[in-house]
Amino acid sequence: MTDLIERKVARANGFLALMAELALWGLNVYLLVLQVPAVERDGPGAAFFATLALSLVASLAMGGFYIVQPNEAKAFTFFGRYIGSSRASGFSWTNPFVKKRSVSLKARNFGSQVLKVNDALGNPIEIGAIVVWRVTDSAKALFNVDDYESFVNVQSETALRVLAGRFPYDAGEDHAKISLRANQDEIALELKKELHSRLEVAGVTIDDARLSHLAYAQEIAQAMLRRQQAGAVIAARRLIVDGAVGMVKMALDDLEEQGIVKLDNERRAAMVNNLLVALVSEAQAQPVINTGTLYS
Repeated sequence: MTDLIERKVARANGFLALMAELALWGLNVYLLVLQVPAVERDGPGAAFFATLALSLVASLAMGGFYIVQPNEAKAFTFFGRYIGSSRASGFSWTNPFVKKRSVSLKARNFGSQVLKVNDALGNPIEIGAIVVWRVTDSAKALFNVDDYESFVNVQSETALRVLAGRFPYDAGEDHAKISLRANQDEIALELKKELHSRLEVAGVTIDDARLSHLAYAQEIAQAMLRRQQAGAVIAARRLIVDGAVGMVKMALDDLEEQGIVKLDNERRAAMVNNLLVALVSEAQAQPVINTGTLYS
């Protein structure tokens, strides 16, 4: 397949060409009027047929006029061969025998369907994306693919499936690993790169691409929710224990440094146990006050 690249086509100002066209038609009418007496007297002659041929040329030339709207390109083919494109908006004229096809250069949105795929860990997930794209090469868009809009839709969903299978939904405790849920910006950049590699052949540029939907599939959603809740509880407990150990150590060190009390290993262990229970327990601690020992 020949990879076509957009190039400019020769064109003329449409209003100047229109003035020339009107002048040509006026000359044809004038010559035909002059030929009427000669045709009535001697019949049609060479001059008459020449005037008719000139009228035919003027008629064919009218097919060269075209209008290009803002943010639009027209691609031209001459008997099956691509000769160039025009992006200059306005009224123009070119070879009347070329075939003209319009391509919009405006930015467009494509919202993919919610796809059910497996992530890098094999978990079934639901994923969707919004892609902002535009045509930057009219020749590639029209002649390298059959239908560039359908091509963008299919390749966008394919790229989304590939991306979902490359990364896990959640990296868990491995924060250095990129995941679909936690690294939205990195995932958007990877999706944009994947789309660019697939859509470059169609002359399409990706302005933005981001996930619009991300969730576990229904059959594992509850189980994954319980796992996330358990992970959150474990992380909270770990933080509480780490803080409690630090507070106990600080309390014991302060007591010994200030000489308030001297503790042997047994009493030290008892105090550590009591402090940890008081600090870690979810229920409010109920202290027991020791008022001394009665001797009989």
